[in-house]
Formats: sequence, structure tokens, C-alpha cells
Amino acid sequence: MPADTPTTDEVWRQLTHLVMDTRDGWKRAVAERTGMPFSRFRVLRRLLAGPLTAKQLAAAAAMDAPATTVAVNDLEDRGLVIRTIDPTNRRCKLISITDAGRETVAYAKETPDPAPAELSALGPDDLRTLHEILRKLDR
Repeated sequence: MPADTPTTDEVWRQLTHLVMDTRDGWKRAVAERTGMPFSRFRVLRRLLAGPLTAKQLAAAAAMDAPATTVAVNDLEDRGLVIRTIDPTNRRCKLISITDAGRETVAYAKETPDPAPAELSALGPDDLRTLHEILRKLDR
């Protein structure tokens, strides 16, 4: 491998840096659009795949248990999630997204999310190349 060939970890760091460091404006816009902290949107998105226990939800949303409880309480008060008894373990409760919660996620996803300047500065050939590479990764 040539000396100037980056490692996969180096490329990954570059990709995540570009995405994570340019998302603050979009996150603020989602919070304004939905009238709730972005962390609540993140919790709702994790529930789209199906019900989770509080412990599972905390892990999926990268939150600690107390923060998860606060978020779920707030979302339940808003009618966006419900808690039900887990039929496989009656000591646990499952948290599920409601239809209103799904509508909130869909509405939030409509928030404009323009490309960062770094991506907009690429020429057509570089954009095509990057698009093809990302399509290979998105299986």
C-alpha cells in the first residue's frame, strides 16, 4: 500500500468530523420546529423500529438512565410515547412511539438540511466520485 494511502480509521474520522461538526444548525432548527429539545427527537427516532425498555432506550440513545426517564416522561406528557407492561417480563415496561410521535418525527425530518460549505465547494467530478463511493457503503 502506498505511503500516502489513508487508513480506514483516518477516513472514518474525517467523515464523522465533517458530519458531526456541521449538524448544530440543523439540530437547532429541529428543536425550534418541534418545540422540544433535540434529545427528544433522538429518542423518538430510536423508537421507530419498535418498543424498547428504558434500559434499551438509554443505550440506543446514548443517554444515562435519569436523562432517559426525564425524556420519556416529557414525551409521554406530550402524547408522543406510551409505556406498557412488557408481556415477557411483567416487571419491565416497554416504551413505544405513538402515531403522534411518528408524525412528529416525519415533521422534524422535513427540516431543511443544506450541505455544508465544504461539500458544496466540490466540483461535479468530485461529487460524482463521492456519491459513487457512498453508494457502495450504503448497502
